Amino acid sequence: MNRLGELEAQVMLRIWRRNSPASVREVQEALLPDRELAYTTVMTVLDKLFRKGLLRRRLVGRAYLYEAVYSRDAHTAELMRDDWISGGGRAGALVHFVEGMTPEQIEALRDALRVALP
Repeated sequence: MNRLGELEAQVMLRIWRRNSPASVREVQEALLPDRELAYTTVMTVLDKLFRKGLLRRRLVGRAYLYEAVYSRDAHTAELMRDDWISGGGRAGALVHFVEGMTPEQIEALRDALRVALP
């Protein structure tokens, strides 16, 4: 899975937070006041994310509504899997990753492992 550019990431964050289909105008407004972007810029980014398979869209009237194909958690997990594979799946990388975690993150990892590996 391709990593997102900075603007693509900001758009996806707004889509994930919304958790319902959004028009180009709604995404443009959600980016304010952090980013003042032209309607066509937002439309282009949404189209690129659609073509990358991260968004689905449906035509309603004369405008598309966009929504995420994957949850933010699922997207993050896929990026982590890709990094694991590209790094050779070595245990050393995992050890370094875990060593950099906060105690809260380690506890969350333990909870996740208890759920995933009962």
